[in-house]
Amino acid sequence: MLNNEVATLLNNQINKEFFSAYLYLDMANYYFSKSLNGFGNWFKVQAQEERDHANLFISYLLNNDGDVSLGAIDAPGKAFSDFKVPLTEALIHEQYITSLINTIYAEAVKIRDFRTTQFLDWFVKEQGEEEKNVDELIKRFDLFGSDAKGLYMLDSELATRIYAAPSLVI
Repeated sequence: MLNNEVATLLNNQINKEFFSAYLYLDMANYYFSKSLNGFGNWFKVQAQEERDHANLFISYLLNNDGDVSLGAIDAPGKAFSDFKVPLTEALIHEQYITSLINTIYAEAVKIRDFRTTQFLDWFVKEQGEEEKNVDELIKRFDLFGSDAKGLYMLDSELATRIYAAPSLVI
């Protein structure tokens, strides 16, 4: 049986992961509306990943006799003034999500809940990849985004991103 505090943190994380999906769909829609369909695709795939992350937390709770408590999902409420803003907002958001995962991990370590820490190991690694991917995208945008041809090529490359479901076994 899961510790109440860990279960609460895991439930809160479900909400944050679904919010992340909403946020990235909002960013995707911004880019689609600006005819940057590759950037839109990149964020749409990102939204799919976040949705699946939420479902992994749900499965973990259910598989460990925890109760799932779904909360309301806030609207993203972001207005983007230029093409770079969603990228920097995404990095800030991923760093925030990393901090939440770390908080759950710290609580699980504190109470010696090794099953939960093992489950969270995948998310710790995943968050490192998430932050790195967005950071690299920002750097590439900084290099090529101010040139129309460079932006076109970067957008074309991002259009090739495909969704791959997580391979975490819980």
